[in-house]
Amino acid sequence: MKININEIENVNDARELFKILIETLAYLRSDEGCVWDREQNHDSIKKNMIEEAYEAVDAIEDKDYQSLKGELGDLLLQIIFHSQIAVENDEFDISDVLKEIIKKLYRRHPHVFGDKNFNTSEEVLISWEEIKKTERKSHPKKTQSIFNDIPKILPSLHYAYEIQNRASRLGFDWDKIGGIFDKIKEEINELTDELEKTNNPVIQEENNHDSRFEYMSKVKNEIGDILFSIVNLTRHLGVDCEECLKHTCSKFIRRFDEIEKLAFLRGFNFRELSIEEKNKLWEEVKEMEE
Repeated sequence: MKININEIENVNDARELFKILIETLAYLRSDEGCVWDREQNHDSIKKNMIEEAYEAVDAIEDKDYQSLKGELGDLLLQIIFHSQIAVENDEFDISDVLKEIIKKLYRRHPHVFGDKNFNTSEEVLISWEEIKKTERKSHPKKTQSIFNDIPKILPSLHYAYEIQNRASRLGFDWDKIGGIFDKIKEEINELTDELEKTNNPVIQEENNHDSRFEYMSKVKNEIGDILFSIVNLTRHLGVDCEECLKHTCSKFIRRFDEIEKLAFLRGFNFRELSIEEKNKLWEEVKEMEE
């Protein structure tokens, strides 16, 4: 299927445009289409969906809505792409995808489309979990665990947040934020105890791989516990942990670029500066920002 692309701006019916997109992807997958598109399968393009989703989020965070328009199109393309592959494999088609999400929206909003009556967001979320629990029972590949449908491919901080959020909905949570601070201190002390074992001569022996592996496993566990507790703190404060870390990363990049510039302007080779000299430049940049 080929269209006069110059006339696409004159088509304003979303249903017609959606149909054109589906037919275009089908044509690209055909013998007359593109060899690369034709070679793809669900596995080969699965990472593309993640990348496109992140690019859309970046556009939202930058408030770049002109770019968001394009990124959402890229994300929609991935959905159509997988649906076309499914058609060719006799798995499902785009109509089945649309039916599933429409039915899910109705099923999970009984207070809108049914006879339930909820007055708060908390009541809605409790109902949501109960409905999802019922859905999991009827799904042959899913367990009844409340954590079942949290994608394991999520960034670790976000994954931890979702796990804690689910547990909280069933009442497994801290009553006061002070308890979380105590937990963080407890986990830091446990990490400190493990790190102090580096002075143990048994661990220091180069050939003692088993002891060192066991030691590093414990260190990793303690660091994981600290990060998990910090995510819990951000959740209780109503702060996005991913956003916090991303902001700090951006701040670090900005300041590091500035200290490199300062070193260059002053005729220094940045790499050859001592750590004390680099830290002095760092403090200068911090003061200029304040």
